[in-house]
Amino acid sequence: MSFEDKNIECGDCGQEFVHSAEDQARYVERGFTSDPKRCRPCREKRKARSDRGRGGYDAPRGHGRSSGGPRPERESFEAVCADCGVTTTLPFKPKGDRPVYCRDCYRSRK
Repeated sequence: MSFEDKNIECGDCGQEFVHSAEDQARYVERGFTSDPKRCRPCREKRKARSDRGRGGYDAPRGHGRSSGGPRPERESFEAVCADCGVTTTLPFKPKGDRPVYCRDCYRSRK
């Protein structure tokens, strides 16, 4: 299969770029079925943004956290299990209006 250079408009910056015959052959080898939507500089910018600890290109990242930094340590609270009396650690502050269970007792109640 022979390829010819194509001029494509970048979806991000609007500049025209060349999708070379060599690149097209490489795309086919890798199993890509469509032409690139972005020029190389825009792809690199996008990749640099996604590489800041947030996963793949178009997947939802960070669950609303935009800092890309380390996750803050979660606060935990101690309570006494209502069934067995063992002190347990909870990811929430118990209000005292409902019983609190340790992991084993909670699982057995399900």
